[in-house]
Amino acid sequence: MQETKAKTVRFVISRQDTLDSAPYQEEFEIDYRPNMNVISALMEIRRNPVNVKGENTTPIAWDMNCLEEVCGACSMVINGKPRQSCTALVDQLEQPIRLEPMRTFPVVRDLQVDRSRMFDSLKKVKAWIPIDGTYDLGPGPRMPERKRQWAYELSKCMTCGVCLEACPNVNSKSDFIGPAPLSQVRLFNAHPTGEMNKAERLEQIMGDGGLANCGNSQNCVQSCPKGIPLTTSIAALNRDTTFQSFKNFFGSDQI
Repeated sequence: MQETKAKTVRFVISRQDTLDSAPYQEEFEIDYRPNMNVISALMEIRRNPVNVKGENTTPIAWDMNCLEEVCGACSMVINGKPRQSCTALVDQLEQPIRLEPMRTFPVVRDLQVDRSRMFDSLKKVKAWIPIDGTYDLGPGPRMPERKRQWAYELSKCMTCGVCLEACPNVNSKSDFIGPAPLSQVRLFNAHPTGEMNKAERLEQIMGDGGLANCGNSQNCVQSCPKGIPLTTSIAALNRDTTFQSFKNFFGSDQI
């Protein structure tokens, strides 16, 4: 009786040993399992790091945490598209499955990247609500329910970096902070307490690397795994910064 060959899954993975070394590709083949995602496949390869040539190799490095598309850590380029590897199901991907790191950020090793560029941009625009926590401030101002629901859509951002990878204006030759930090400016400026720093945030994005660097390709809103209306935020910020420039020119007390 002829044996039925077990179904396998083939991966072509871009690897890089150090920050400065040249990238290379390595192929792996593992046994197929139903409902397998890219993360579980990478874990299987890590358990037995042998490539298709039968050679022992080093385990693949990548980032992951929550495994339910909340933390944003496992972003990588899968078959040419930046996305979350925890929600990338093998059954829905064309083989061989090609895995690459996001090139917008410096590659630390293999599929692991340094997303400091994005976090530095969030610091630049003060993407938080500054409060004095040394004493009880009370309940604070209420936000209307309709506005709260709208703001919740913007708060879904998990700083995964996918929108920056998809944006052609975010690269090593540009200081553009990217769509995610811009959307956070809109979010925190809409907060009743965060609004106190509204002018400061707007002025940060009116200079180099801010709104003027957006080319309106709209790749960001199409690639965002959370469906955040990033281009809507950018349009709204264009209006806000125009108004802020008039306030700066004429003096806020006259507008």
